[in-house]
Amino acid sequence: MQSAQVTEEPETLNEFGLRRVLVVLCVTEIVSWGVLYYAFPVLAPSIAADTGWTIAEVTAAFSTGLVVSALLGIPAGRWLDRAGPRPVMTLGSVLAVPAVVGIATASTLPRFFAAWVLAGVAMAGTLYPPAFAALTRWWGPRRITALTAVTLLAGLASTIFAPLTATLLGHLQWRHSYLVLAVVLGVVTIPAHLLGLRGRWPDPDRADQPSAHVDDAPGAIARSRPFLFLVAAIALGTFTAFAVVVNQVPLLIERGLSTSVAAWALGLGGLGQVAGRLGYGRLTRATGVRTRSVLILALAAVATALLAVLPGPTSLLIAAAVLAGAVRGVFTLLQATAISDRWGAAHYGRLNGLLSAPALLATALAPWAGAALAQGLGSYPAVFWVLAGTAALAAVLATGSTPAARPSGP
Repeated sequence: MQSAQVTEEPETLNEFGLRRVLVVLCVTEIVSWGVLYYAFPVLAPSIAADTGWTIAEVTAAFSTGLVVSALLGIPAGRWLDRAGPRPVMTLGSVLAVPAVVGIATASTLPRFFAAWVLAGVAMAGTLYPPAFAALTRWWGPRRITALTAVTLLAGLASTIFAPLTATLLGHLQWRHSYLVLAVVLGVVTIPAHLLGLRGRWPDPDRADQPSAHVDDAPGAIARSRPFLFLVAAIALGTFTAFAVVVNQVPLLIERGLSTSVAAWALGLGGLGQVAGRLGYGRLTRATGVRTRSVLILALAAVATALLAVLPGPTSLLIAAAVLAGAVRGVFTLLQATAISDRWGAAHYGRLNGLLSAPALLATALAPWAGAALAQGLGSYPAVFWVLAGTAALAAVLATGSTPAARPSGP
């Protein structure tokens, strides 16, 4: 009697499965961003004071991790296109635990750097790019709803983990604080990615593809002029956004605000991010891809210029900070949808990895560059004028970032 070998195929996600994936990624993005990114600014001064390493050396290790994440995001995107998010994100969360433990237990600066290199590998598999790819393919035409939800909730990572990390630091040393965070990271993200991202990885929905470019090979797209313009525009926009965040408090203090009020202004900018993201769906219905891209980057230039030019009063400076936050919020979703809006979801992981790599490098460079510019130019308003010009250049580049429609038919 011949026995047939039965292989169990993953089931296609129904509505419940789609919502399960969305909830899982909302939770794991909060925890991953909170532990791997937002805990560091809180703990960095204590790390430097305890170890004797300079704050510049400590920050350089963190930036190295971001660079590694940027570079590995490209092969991670290709793997994700083929295999789906479950193996990529599960492996990323598994590697994140020894990375954070390594950071906590590093006795020498080279070991500290090595731990951050491993953390960079983990970031490539756990932060926004793979989560965006998962939601873009699984949610298809409804991806804006899913992407908005995950970015709204993941935006709470700093709100949750900055004070949580500060509380841990108040009771424990920085090393033990990182060890506790490593436990939280492992307990939450490993089983969530392994069990919560089950389901058949679907073929791209051809009905959801821009028809003029549905059959384009990813290599041809990556070498095309619109893609290169898009990469440059997103990288410059990202550099502006992160440099504004890092340097906003010193700017406002230079304008005469107290440290407390300046910090509140930055926090209210976070509320602006929420408002901006909530309005992105309406913006996509009212504008085309090119118009939307240019408009958002132009608004980034305007908001940054307002922070540069306004001497006061406090209420206007806070309003400008909220506007800058709202622009940051919609810019995150602009980046998340940039590939699928132009070339569909077929090669989203690979192309988004190529798009995200320079943006992550810009993220790593922004804190250092802002401080260096302030020292060289002599004031933070001058820095913000440079950043406004950078965003304006990004808006100009965005005008050429949309592929031309090709005529259909024979």
